[in-house]
Amino acid sequence: MSDLPSQDHADHQQLRLILAALQDGVILIEPDQRISWANKAALRMHGVQAITDLGATVSEYRKRFELRYRNRHRLAEGNYPMERVLAGEAFDEVVVEVAPAGENKAQWTHRIRSLVLNDASGIPDCLVLILNDESERFDAEERFEAAFSANPAPAVILRLSDHRHVKVNRGFLEMTGYTEEQVLGRSAYQIDVLEGAARREFAIERLQEGRTIPQMEGLLQLPGGGEKRVVVAGQPIEVGDAACMLFSFVDLEHHKLTEETLRQSEENFEVAFLLSPVPTLIALREGGRILRANDAFVRESGYAETELVGRGAVEIGLWADREAGQALERQFQRTGTVRDVDMRLRTKDGSVLDLLVSAEAVTLGNRPCVLVMAQNVAERRRTEIEIVTAIEAVMQDTAWFSRVVLEKLAKLRRADTQDSAVAELADLPHRARDVLTMVCRGMEDASIANKLGISRNTVRNHVTGLYRRTGVNSRAALVIWARERGFDGGPPPKTLQPPRKPN
Repeated sequence: MSDLPSQDHADHQQLRLILAALQDGVILIEPDQRISWANKAALRMHGVQAITDLGATVSEYRKRFELRYRNRHRLAEGNYPMERVLAGEAFDEVVVEVAPAGENKAQWTHRIRSLVLNDASGIPDCLVLILNDESERFDAEERFEAAFSANPAPAVILRLSDHRHVKVNRGFLEMTGYTEEQVLGRSAYQIDVLEGAARREFAIERLQEGRTIPQMEGLLQLPGGGEKRVVVAGQPIEVGDAACMLFSFVDLEHHKLTEETLRQSEENFEVAFLLSPVPTLIALREGGRILRANDAFVRESGYAETELVGRGAVEIGLWADREAGQALERQFQRTGTVRDVDMRLRTKDGSVLDLLVSAEAVTLGNRPCVLVMAQNVAERRRTEIEIVTAIEAVMQDTAWFSRVVLEKLAKLRRADTQDSAVAELADLPHRARDVLTMVCRGMEDASIANKLGISRNTVRNHVTGLYRRTGVNSRAALVIWARERGFDGGPPPKTLQPPRKPN
């Protein structure tokens, strides 16, 4: 590693020990382009032993390592994350593939975030890159794509944001006679896989909501004219960071809809379930008894699958907050879906993980079930606070950082305190809190509009505004968000009431 400032050698040693313990990689860059420090995790993510192997400057780093986007396009000069942070740019997430210069195959996949702190004159004073090694995750996604492509069951994947087909496997091409170029990038209106479906309107409604589309017969239009009778079903999945719908088909002209085909369909689903890099559970919708847990969930929770199967999440004590877990289950029973709800999971060894939980109703073997996906976001949320705390703890009495920088570090560390929950509610406009109160009571738009004497369109605008402020996208998640902050649908606390204007 390169030398840190020489003042107070003991403090520098302590800083190195603290940052070396972080799982995320940390690289510190000086405003003059020098790479001044990196912890062991950052070096390991580049396959080197010493900071000198990264290069003394940002320009030398660019010569030693080739960075590409996930589409294999090389990053041009000026677009390297180091160069962007050097220019004073702060970014939440950049995903790049990294390879030593001259090697064609990428060896690591990095998810990179930055911290840029300026001095009083607005000049960058502390530049930090935070690296997370996502190689394993993207390798799992590549294995999923390989399994999808090799699966003989016809299938296409539709991106929900713009309703365009982003993946198609050989089974679909062989069944229909389409070419890959005729499918990829085309919209659902150009290649309508639900055309002629027995319950078309219901299927389209489910597609727009991003919910499971149950099996139904349909007529698939062929490129050369004519049509093919199929059974089509849709399952919401994520490809990369994009919400998508996986459509699978059974050709009724060559196969009968028998128990064997249903079994094969479930086996195909199980392959995708087991390969998913996101911790996932399958449970019975009635009673919540767990049926399956994939390898990612077993790894994160510390429980063996045999310890989970046959028991409910609340019974096992998976949720650190038992009441929040029960509220989550009640919300799912009412709505049939839960999206991106913050929950805390207690592992077998007693530690607690911060999760982003989504759940969707599915049918397996004619049994109503629920697919629960729990993405671990704890490390990402803690990394910035840990780094700020580590740096501030050992440097607060030195001249390395200016007082302005230290104040900004303290502000970043305070951003995760409980006082923020009260502030979030207090910042809501009075009418928005009224709408939130009635949403928490389970009232629909029409009832809220009648109660408040406003139009339904105004109610919808308030609900949309609440989604934007809270970062959720469903009523169920909004109710859980409010209850986590002590707002249960009753009258707002007096401390949160806006001050009255004098007459």
